[in-house]
Parts: sequence; C-alpha cells; structure tokens
Amino acid sequence: MSFRKLSDQIQQLNNPQRSDTFVKSFREAVRTGMFDAIYLPERFTLPKQFSKRGSEETYGKEVKDMVFEVTPDFEAWFDNINNELSTRQRAKNIKPSLEAIANGQLDFKTLAEQTRQKMNASFEKGQNLGNSRAKKTQRGKTRQTAKTAR
Repeated sequence: MSFRKLSDQIQQLNNPQRSDTFVKSFREAVRTGMFDAIYLPERFTLPKQFSKRGSEETYGKEVKDMVFEVTPDFEAWFDNINNELSTRQRAKNIKPSLEAIANGQLDFKTLAEQTRQKMNASFEKGQNLGNSRAKKTQRGKTRQTAKTAR
C-alpha cells in the first residue's frame, strides 16, 4: 500500500494555476467514494497565484492537506483530470465596445437583442412591482374606511 499527500500530488500537475480546481475535483471524488482519503491537521499553500481586482498584488490560498492511497483507479483518475486541466482554456469575455463591434469580434444584432430583452425584463419587473404596491394600498384604504364607518 502506497500513500501520498495531496500537497505532493499537486506538484505533479501540468498546470499549477489550476491547482484550486484540482483540489475541488479531488474532494468531490473523495466525497462520492471514488477513492478514500483522510484530512491531516496541517495546511499547505496552493501553487496558484490569485490576483486582487484593481491591483497588481497576488496572494495564495491555504488548504487542509489530505492523505490518500495511490491505486490504479486513482492514477487513471489523476491522468484524466490532469489532461482536462491542462487543455481546457477559459474563454475570455470580450467587453462590448465600438472597436469590438467594428472588428467583428461581437455581433451587434445579438447584443441588441440581449439589450432589448434586459430592458423588457426590467420594465416588466417595475410594472409588476408598481401594480403589487397599488393593490396593497388599495386594500389598506378599504380596511381603514371600514373601521371608521363603525
């Protein structure tokens, strides 16, 4: 029986910037019973560097370390997850701008339809809110007049 720490296994990842996603997947696999692991009282810092919005600062996160048994099932799972994490790239969101529309990076008609839907949803929400408030005040007035009539 061979045992390994999660902190040692993370060092074998092809893309260390995805170590947080690997830890989530690892814990999910343990939770669902794909393989067994136990928590250790010590913590370790993930190799991923997180950045704060609006600044150039980076920071790391600490997670609880775990020990697990290295089995052929685990090795197959790790190879699969490692390949997924190293190949999958997050699509960058292109911010709507005149240049992006002019270059053809964004479709104007699609964006216009999305804007129209958002505006309609906002308008309908406001109408529903106004109508519900009008019904409440109308009911409240009838109750008060009924009490004063006695």
